Amino acid sequence: MESPFISEADLRRQFHELAELAGSLAHEIKNPLSVIHMNVDLLAEELEESEWAGVRRATSKVDMIRQQCERMETLLRDFLKFAKLRDLDMTPGSLNEQVSIVLDMFQAQAQKQSIEIVRYLDPDLPSISLHKDSLQSALINLVKNALESMPGEGQLIARTYGISGGVAIDLIDTGVGMEETTALKMFEPFYSTKNGGSGLGLPTARKIIESHGGRIAVQSEVGRGTKFVIEFPTPVRIQG
Repeated sequence: MESPFISEADLRRQFHELAELAGSLAHEIKNPLSVIHMNVDLLAEELEESEWAGVRRATSKVDMIRQQCERMETLLRDFLKFAKLRDLDMTPGSLNEQVSIVLDMFQAQAQKQSIEIVRYLDPDLPSISLHKDSLQSALINLVKNALESMPGEGQLIARTYGISGGVAIDLIDTGVGMEETTALKMFEPFYSTKNGGSGLGLPTARKIIESHGGRIAVQSEVGRGTKFVIEFPTPVRIQG
């Protein structure tokens, strides 16, 4: 008698088929959306040269369509980035190096916002298996969110250290913090508290970290700030 339950292999196959279908659908939507956006821009240029009495109302409507096109394009771009994360080609590398690269990217912006970036990077940190581009993308998302949470002056602390069987990094900001409900949902796809946000930035960051065999946790308090803790395993072959 056949089992009434779906096997794990069948579930995995169905998941991959659904992911492929979703990715294909996103591509199919992206192409006509680009055409719509292009023609809206052309229409806006024609309206600028028009002497029609209703040009102001029409321009307002065109601007609204353009904004929604841009929002959909951002959503599709983030979705495709999220859907493409599969098996990454890992190589031994330094977590400190990736953290330093990302913090350097945001140094000028932090100074402009009167935000101090403090680095406590363990010089004896062991190497981990990593994919540079994707790991930097995850860290960029987290640092960007931290800076955006501090509208005035503040401090962002990045601390790396060894743990049992791996390494970890704390990213601590003195921003506005968040309520428990938001903290619990922030890694869910399409959940966002930002106007126009796709809600895929943090889920993608988590997916990247998990694809490295790692895990991410968040602690936050309204009015005091947020702390992300990210842990990565150290493969036995490159420990030490």
